[in-house]
Amino acid sequence: MKMIYGVKDRPKLPQMILFALQQLLAILAATIAVPMIIQNGMSPSAALFGAGVGTIVYLLFTKFKSPVFLGSSFAFLGSMSAAFAGGVSVSLGYLGLILGAVFAGIVYVIIAVIVKFAGVKWVNKVMPAVVIGPTVAIIGLSLAGNAVGDLMSGSVFVEVVGDAGEKTSQMMCSPYIALLCGLVTLAVTIVCSVYGKKLMKMIPFVIGILAGYCLAAIFTGFSYIEGAEALRVIDFEQFKSMQWYPDFAFLKLFKGEWGTGDVGSVGAYIGTIAVAYIPVAFVVFAEHIADHKNISSIIESDLLKDPGLTRTLLGDGVGSMAGAFFGGCPNTTYGESVGCVAISGNASVITIFVTACFAIVFSFIAPFVTFLATIPKCVMGGVCIALYGFIAVSGLKMVQGVDLGDNKNLFVVSVILIAGVGGMTLNFGPVVVTEVACALVLGILTNLLVNIRSGKKDKNEQITVEEISSENEKEETNE
Repeated sequence: MKMIYGVKDRPKLPQMILFALQQLLAILAATIAVPMIIQNGMSPSAALFGAGVGTIVYLLFTKFKSPVFLGSSFAFLGSMSAAFAGGVSVSLGYLGLILGAVFAGIVYVIIAVIVKFAGVKWVNKVMPAVVIGPTVAIIGLSLAGNAVGDLMSGSVFVEVVGDAGEKTSQMMCSPYIALLCGLVTLAVTIVCSVYGKKLMKMIPFVIGILAGYCLAAIFTGFSYIEGAEALRVIDFEQFKSMQWYPDFAFLKLFKGEWGTGDVGSVGAYIGTIAVAYIPVAFVVFAEHIADHKNISSIIESDLLKDPGLTRTLLGDGVGSMAGAFFGGCPNTTYGESVGCVAISGNASVITIFVTACFAIVFSFIAPFVTFLATIPKCVMGGVCIALYGFIAVSGLKMVQGVDLGDNKNLFVVSVILIAGVGGMTLNFGPVVVTEVACALVLGILTNLLVNIRSGKKDKNEQITVEEISSENEKEETNE
């Protein structure tokens, strides 16, 4: 897709505000989900603030050349849980969160220094289009289950006691009502993107989410009639307990009493945190490469060369440290943001900067943050079907220039797709190697295996993002 606004373009102020809100809505659900999963007093608004700070740091390191938003990373969920394991105090747990992000960031800095001296040519050699294309597709496909699951879910849950006295949480609204709201969101998004004119075509997510939210609100309004509880999609009760300011992670260090719990000593605890975070950083590094290869193919400019992999790594690593200092969650590049760029045709980095500023400012506006938190899962699920689908398709487009009639290439692509779609993961204590990382590593090894006897690599295996972009430009010219 040809970008309507390029990386250096500056949309008019009213448009920029709408584009930034669209980006914020796209990354919101995942960003605030991580602290909600970990709990332990973690603040979703602080995570939103940290995502904004981390993104600004990233933009500064990349000289405002990379339209990428950083948000809370799901890859570190196990590591973050380890920070509170062993009965440690809340204060020590938050110290662990911040130190863990520092350890992970240092890994990125070390890799960035290595890349500075070794260059980036090895990336295209180790991860050519035949490897990186299906890996990017897996980033989208691996999230498909989340999108479909959310599509059938509301936001209101009740506690149900079974016959044996066990307690379970049950969704209040009918899954069919949730499905209807999600499908309306998806349909409006598609119609705006395909048939919309000018601005409507460029902010399909904003319009789609608002349409789905309005329908869900109507159902929720009728749900207060006796006997119609199955229509309750939105949890409006959250407005009664709004958090009026972000509860920053660094402030938690000074609240409550310090203690080491079952860990034994602070020194041993720090060692535990290092072991929990550092290996995961290497896993996220693989996803960092895939995300930047993906966005490079979309904007038709190789970000690994300009601003360079060294700068993107430093931006990601230092941005993650800064974000965790405020929100407790290490950050990572967001596929949802990349998908938003692809669908809207807006790659303006200034838009990403305004989005980051909005994230910081809105984290202090309790009604707005609460409103965002009340957007039901089904509505976000409808949007995410399109977002995750675009990520998968953009990865498959990278494989267009690869000769799949050659068994060498066919084996590489097949192994990556099946390992990723099949959900191949490895668990080493708190360290979880995601399906994306597993598929990428397996693909690299397969590519090396099938080319072990080759005197020189096949032309198809040396296709880079720049060459893919060149081919796309030729196709557009011919059309």
